[in-house]
Amino acid sequence: MATTPDVRPVGDLPDAIGRTAARALALHGVTSLERVAEHSRAELLDLHGVGPKAVAVLGAALAAKGLDFRAS
Repeated sequence: MATTPDVRPVGDLPDAIGRTAARALALHGVTSLERVAEHSRAELLDLHGVGPKAVAVLGAALAAKGLDFRAS
């Protein structure tokens, strides 16, 4: 079975989001917390590979930088 390469780190996104979420975000051009803040939680959850854990980790990282998700 072939392994998927680990694309982390991606910009300033936290490693704790996981390899699958990092890859999904990178494929959609979301490579920084500023880019994450341009999306709502629901939009991110709609991306295959981005789950509730990754969104929670991203939310904490955004809050630490004084940012937040875009309103739905």
